Amino acid sequence: MIDITPLRREKGVRALLNQIKEEVSTLDRKINIMEVCGTHTMTAYRSGLGWALRKMGINLISGPGCPVCVTPDSIISSAVFLVKRYSSVILASFGDMLKVPASDGVPLMKLVPAENSEIRIIYSTEEVLKLAMENPQKEVVFLAAGFETTIPSIAWLLKRAKEKKIKNISILPAMKLVPPPLKAILESGEIKLDGFIYPGHVSVIIGSEPYRFIPEKYGIAGAIAGFEPADLLFGILSVLRQIKLGKPDVDIVYKRAVKPEGNPVAKDLMREVFHVEDAEWRGFGVIPESGLFPEKGFSAFERFELKPEAVWESKGCRCGDVVKGVAQPEDCPLFKKVCTPDSPRGACMVSIEGACLIHFKYGEEVSFEGD
Repeated sequence: MIDITPLRREKGVRALLNQIKEEVSTLDRKINIMEVCGTHTMTAYRSGLGWALRKMGINLISGPGCPVCVTPDSIISSAVFLVKRYSSVILASFGDMLKVPASDGVPLMKLVPAENSEIRIIYSTEEVLKLAMENPQKEVVFLAAGFETTIPSIAWLLKRAKEKKIKNISILPAMKLVPPPLKAILESGEIKLDGFIYPGHVSVIIGSEPYRFIPEKYGIAGAIAGFEPADLLFGILSVLRQIKLGKPDVDIVYKRAVKPEGNPVAKDLMREVFHVEDAEWRGFGVIPESGLFPEKGFSAFERFELKPEAVWESKGCRCGDVVKGVAQPEDCPLFKKVCTPDSPRGACMVSIEGACLIHFKYGEEVSFEGD
């Protein structure tokens, strides 16, 4: 087992901060780096590094790496319609997904379902399979939100259901691919980016090649980083050095987990079970070839006549702008005023990977400055 304790030690982290400070001083301008993954956002602000880096002239911008946050209202409203209108249905999903404000601001998990229907929080796709086997008289619908990190497990679920001839499983597909929204962000020109910190967990599956178009076409530096404080700083240091040398790349600094080719077995499984289509994202609208969808017969949209109702939406919520990086949580007029973890008005305040929740919990009072 790899000992990651050194990646958390203050002495090493301070040394890296000092190296970053030196590199920034040679660039003589502020640097905008998007940390794509919400777990990187958590690392940055829980440790205080986000604020320390900002004082050095590095502006960390949260990206679209929170699957709950980017799931569009059309999927949420379909889930609401399904569980309120159809009897003998079990709607299952991971906890954060079911906490998103839905009908009249009530989260999905607190909706009153139709007769003999229920809503379940699950912790693995294996539980979905078990639910279906234990409840053959009910249709088990999995609200399947996730990126390439969790999509292989969803693929396993559907493949296993097919092998076992379990007929009462379907999914509400909200599975997204990470590279396409990065292209959408760069093409929009709404924000100027100098670099990316690419998600470590996703990259374990897809490797480094899917990001290659970013340095080659757009000349933007990038690094795949892990999730300890030092991991994040190694990634930022790599980006700064690429900028300084004028040689943008996709540098893997998370070598203990990520290989350039990714995980071939997981990628093959995804290709076997799903196909790529255009998909809708919160904040972005439809992004070409950015979603994965199941083979015929496994989509809840085929099994049920879903007529999504209008989803309750808090006026002024800027979650869609936050996931695109065009706004910080503090730019939202609802942030910390009426939108809090106890009373969230948008998905970005719900998920543990949501930028609004992270900024709410770890404000500027947390500091970690280099010597």
